[in-house]
Amino acid sequence: DMAKAKEIHKNNIRAARTPLLAALDIEFQKALETGVSTTDIVSKKQALRDAPADSSIASADTEAKLKSQWNTAILGTSPYS
Repeated sequence: DMAKAKEIHKNNIRAARTPLLAALDIEFQKALETGVSTTDIVSKKQALRDAPADSSIASADTEAKLKSQWNTAILGTSPYS
């Protein structure tokens, strides 16, 4: 059932991004304290927030396409490897 697989995939993304967002929160606080630009950090956090809504998840019609959608650049190692 692809609908169920898509929800599981989104939950995997949410689980993977939780510690990444926490680490970025720390970086953000440090940047604020030192006066460093937070632009990159904010962009990374937004990419993580947007990951479960990626349009390629909705358009995936096979399990392989769904698994290949995992964005290792922002989410790290795929749980499907």
